[in-house]
Amino acid sequence: MSFNVSADAYANFMGRYSSPLATKFADLVGVEPGQRVLDVGCGPGALTEELVRRVGADDVTAIDPSESFVEAVAQEFPDVMVSLGGAEQLPYPDASFDVVLSQLVVHFMTDPVAGLTEMARVTSPGGTVGANVWDHSGMLGPLSMFSRAVRETDPNAADEANLAGAKEGQLVAFFEAAGMTNPSASVLSVSVVHPSFEQWWHPFTLGVGPSGAYVAGLDPAAGERLRAHCETLLPSGPFTVDAAAWTVLWRKPS
Repeated sequence: MSFNVSADAYANFMGRYSSPLATKFADLVGVEPGQRVLDVGCGPGALTEELVRRVGADDVTAIDPSESFVEAVAQEFPDVMVSLGGAEQLPYPDASFDVVLSQLVVHFMTDPVAGLTEMARVTSPGGTVGANVWDHSGMLGPLSMFSRAVRETDPNAADEANLAGAKEGQLVAFFEAAGMTNPSASVLSVSVVHPSFEQWWHPFTLGVGPSGAYVAGLDPAAGERLRAHCETLLPSGPFTVDAAAWTVLWRKPS
């Protein structure tokens, strides 16, 4: 799935959560100078930026199916090799990278097993494959309060809890189906302070991802009902959103 929105829109919507997650993800993997790293489904560059900070732009490669995101990453990081494409058909030779990561992307892969299989293929022996996805199923993702409001105002609406990998154990199962035996699983958590309800709500109106598409499809009256219900569920002043991401790593045998 590609996101046909601007990089700024995505950054305002999910970047506030994905940037701190990228730091924790890179820490868990142990990304360090001298490694060749691939960012699969780089989006507008939250993880790419963290990887560049750790290993330098010359050793970072990125790929994403959304033209707007590829353009944004190319402009922000001109020394990063960034390409347009999906995880399911990576345009790289076997064993090209020491670390191959995918942050918040398995949810939207056309075929998660095929995408992870490709990630393993381009990883060098002894290298690491890693992926994470939000725990939407356990209502512990960053959109959990929004999802609750949607369910309570529109019980027939689609639920992000059904996205690929959102349920506990699903991401591990995808790794194993892709031939990556004995992967390690953990949970990464981030906490983001929102100064106001409006600052939290506005990005949902930008059309980003399934949630943004849902809001964009509402008539004005329904949109206002949803907004008002969200407002009853959240404080008006500063509040913190805690979010958890299922995370799986696999080391390719040497």
